[in-house]
Amino acid sequence: MSVGQSIPALPSMDKFTSSPVVKSFLAGSISGTCSTLLFQPLDLLKTRIQSTPRSAVGYGSSGMVTICLRVLRKEKVIGLWSGLTPSLLRCVPGVGLYFCALHTMKSNLGSENPGSLELVALGVGARCVAGITMLPFTVVKVRFESGNFEYSSVRNALRTIYIAEGTRGLYSGMTATLLRDAPSSGLYLLFYTKAKKLVNSEKFDSSAKPLIHFTCGVMAGAMASAVTQPADVIKTHMQTRTTTVSSAVKYIYQNHGVHGFASGIVPRVIRRTMMAALAWTIYEQMIVKLGLK
Repeated sequence: MSVGQSIPALPSMDKFTSSPVVKSFLAGSISGTCSTLLFQPLDLLKTRIQSTPRSAVGYGSSGMVTICLRVLRKEKVIGLWSGLTPSLLRCVPGVGLYFCALHTMKSNLGSENPGSLELVALGVGARCVAGITMLPFTVVKVRFESGNFEYSSVRNALRTIYIAEGTRGLYSGMTATLLRDAPSSGLYLLFYTKAKKLVNSEKFDSSAKPLIHFTCGVMAGAMASAVTQPADVIKTHMQTRTTTVSSAVKYIYQNHGVHGFASGIVPRVIRRTMMAALAWTIYEQMIVKLGLK
C-alpha cells in the first residue's frame, strides 16, 4: 500500500447489528434467557426424577412433589435453581442459534408458504445445529441437576469430564438428544404454525397477538413433548449413568419397567410446553420490533 493510499474502512458496528442473522440470534437469546430463568426448577425436578429409583419417588405428579419437597428440605428454595449457570450457558446461545439457523434456512431454502414436511424439516435442521453445538453444556447441566456429581463450576465440570471421559464424555447422549430434540422441534414448528393458521392470528390486533402466540405454543409444546418423552429419559441416563442407547434402554427397562420411559413426564411436559410457548411469544414480538417481520 502506498503512503498516499487510504486505509480501507472497517465494517461499521451498525452494519453488523442490522444483519437479519444477528437480529434473529439476539431475539432468540433474549427469549431463551427469560424462559430458562423462569422454568429451571421444572427441568431440575425432571432430571432428579429420571435419575432416582422408582421406589423412592413413584410416577407422575406424586413423584414431582416428592422430589420437590426433598430438594426444599435439603437444599432450600435456591436448590430448585441448581444447574442454572450451565442451563443459561446452554439455552441462551442455544435458543439464539436455533432461531438464527431457522431464520437462515427459511430465508435461503424455505418456500413462501411451507407445507407440513418442509416445516418439520426446518425445525429438525435448526435444532440439530443448536443441539450439537451446545451439547457439552447440556451434559454439564444434566449432571449438575442430578445432584450425583461434585463439580465446583462449569469450567471445572467441562475439564473433569474431558480428562476422565474425553470428547466422547462431553458429547455423551448425542444420539438420544437428537432423537428427542430434532423430531420434537420439527413437530413443534409444524403444530405451532398450523395452530396460528387455524386461529388466523394475523387478524388479531398487536395487543392480542402475544396471548394468541402463547396459546398456540402451549398446544404445540404439549403434543411435541409427549411424543418425545422416552428419548428424553434415555438421554438423561446416558449423560449420568450409561454410555450407549442400548445400555440405557436395557437399564431403564430392567430397573423401572416400561413405565420408566415416562418418568419425569409431568415436569418435562409442563416445562417444555411453557418454556417453548414463552420463548416463541417473546421471539415473535422481538422480530417485529427488530424489523424482521
